[in-house]
Amino acid sequence: MADVQLKVSELFEPGHTLAWPYLEKVTYPWEILKDIKSIILEIGPTLDPEKYDNPSEGVWVAKSAKVFPSAYLGSPCIIGEDTEVRQCAFIRGSALVGNGCVVGNSVELKNVIISDGVQVPHYNYVGDSVLGYKSHMGAGSITSNVKSDKTLVIVKAKGETIETGLKKFGAMLGDFVEVGCNSVLNPGTVIGSHTNIYPTSSVRGVVPSESILKSGKGTEVVSKQWYEKK
Repeated sequence: MADVQLKVSELFEPGHTLAWPYLEKVTYPWEILKDIKSIILEIGPTLDPEKYDNPSEGVWVAKSAKVFPSAYLGSPCIIGEDTEVRQCAFIRGSALVGNGCVVGNSVELKNVIISDGVQVPHYNYVGDSVLGYKSHMGAGSITSNVKSDKTLVIVKAKGETIETGLKKFGAMLGDFVEVGCNSVLNPGTVIGSHTNIYPTSSVRGVVPSESILKSGKGTEVVSKQWYEKK
């Protein structure tokens, strides 16, 4: 089985988000969720006015970004260079969206770090989450960020239990993760880098890097190396 990845240093390559100087100071990426708003408000005023507009208080949009008129940009947020925010996207606030991203039609973002090159292009909800470099969420896939019993989220991996102290915790996606259409990432999901999630999957817990999570009659996780040799 491929490696289980939980730490910032294991999930993400350095430098693919403006929040990297803050991320690299914590051990686990979910530790930054409570600080995303303040991080954006700290970074925003330092952005180059030659490259970024400040159309309203707490909102910074790269001049090279394309934001459709029907999109809503709530404060605070940063929209990176060459990013496209499409029709009826709803950015509720506390969203740091990187360079070269796609935020698609009717997508909702809330309290998130979206790294460079990420695509959330069709009917996605992403809340209280960190998405790694060039990760992609297929149409209709969402993060579920609150447990049904409203208790605090716990991360479990290799018999280890990590108390997060968080009531709201969606998903941590490592770099180059592919999430299939109409999948649900349950509270506290952590997906290692270069992993693929089959469409219509219900994902919970920790999925190792370099893996394929297959859904059907049950859930099966196999390493990509094993799958390619089969």
